Amino acid sequence: MINIKHLAIIMLALSGPARGAELSETGAMLDGIAAIVNEGVVLKSQLYKDTATIVARAQAQGMQLPPDDVLQQQVLERLIVEEVQLQRAERIGLEVSDQMLNEAILRVAQQNNIPFERLPEVLAQDGINYADYRRETRKQITLDQLRRIEVIGRISVAPREIQQCIDDLEDNVVVNSEYNLAHILISVPESATGEQIDAADAEASDIYRQLLLGADFSEMAVRHSDSQTGLEGGQLGWLKGDQLPTMFYNVVGDLKPGEVSTPVRTVSGFHIVRVNEMRSAVQRSEIEQVKVRHILITPNEIIDDQTAKQRLEDARKQLQEGADFGELAKLTSDDPGSANEGGEMGWAGPGTFVPEFEQVANSSELGVVSEPFRSRFGWHILEVMERRTYDNTEDLKKENCDLQIRNSKLASETELWLRRIRDEAYVETRI
Repeated sequence: MINIKHLAIIMLALSGPARGAELSETGAMLDGIAAIVNEGVVLKSQLYKDTATIVARAQAQGMQLPPDDVLQQQVLERLIVEEVQLQRAERIGLEVSDQMLNEAILRVAQQNNIPFERLPEVLAQDGINYADYRRETRKQITLDQLRRIEVIGRISVAPREIQQCIDDLEDNVVVNSEYNLAHILISVPESATGEQIDAADAEASDIYRQLLLGADFSEMAVRHSDSQTGLEGGQLGWLKGDQLPTMFYNVVGDLKPGEVSTPVRTVSGFHIVRVNEMRSAVQRSEIEQVKVRHILITPNEIIDDQTAKQRLEDARKQLQEGADFGELAKLTSDDPGSANEGGEMGWAGPGTFVPEFEQVANSSELGVVSEPFRSRFGWHILEVMERRTYDNTEDLKKENCDLQIRNSKLASETELWLRRIRDEAYVETRI
């Protein structure tokens, strides 16, 4: 998703005729097909617009770009890969609801301290069409969701991998740091010949040599990188040390800010990593937890909403008169996950329960059965049994190790997936 701070210059770049665009005798913009992709197309207008966006960004940052024809081919290839992904998303019925889209845009507005209802006005002041912004955001969410399904969802992590990761984290400097990284990828085909591998190796080595001689990393990434981040100067942003992909994890520990790695070979090709900045990361973590038990009555065709609430009012009265909460929950609760446990739900931290349930749990006194209240699941009464401050550092280590292992597999798996679906697609370029 495009950061609002960068949108103005991009949209201004697109407000006039794009570089390379064709005009009719009357001066009207002409469109055409830049590439046929399966049953779809990439339009010249989109190619020119995206190229203009990159040119505007490069000019704003004082960054030199490759020759026009090279840049246009790079942009076209990215649009082709994007079109292939969007077609796959459509085939599997992947849709982004208006609610999901609005929530994503709301987060962007909040991050930029802009009231949601004023966002169209603020964008308009910078020459940005709100409808175009929504379309672009919806597209990016669709691509993210597709990758979650086709790549992330298929990555598995074994318990032994997590334990090995935790063992390796102890006293590790990388784990205790966060890194602002950039990288360049010189890709190698999945079934590459020895000559292709040697050629990619030589290209990566030459880029590394130029970087050591003072070449600008971002410019080199734009010119040479085959990664999806190449046209953004290879920038990856801030990443926690314990969540780095394995390839980066093994490299950054030996680098100081401003230094670049020698080319590193992976299944997807040769990578060169640059550490832009690094900083210390906080490791200890504590959260407030509650231990709750509850009784749920779910309205249905037989029990209407009012009857469900009345049953819980009767149950609450029985409890006040000395009935055993656990036994009553086993007899009456409709929650299959807790009924057999006497309604007990174990220790839970923030975000575990739905908001309406969590609000009552947080405001209830210990040992006091709440009034009946409604959630999306039905009617509840609950009792907070205990509260505690819990050090969840070890839990976070496991979660972070799981994420790190997935991320270590994600980069190569994504590159292979993109290359595979690109190779499977019918593509005919017309420029």
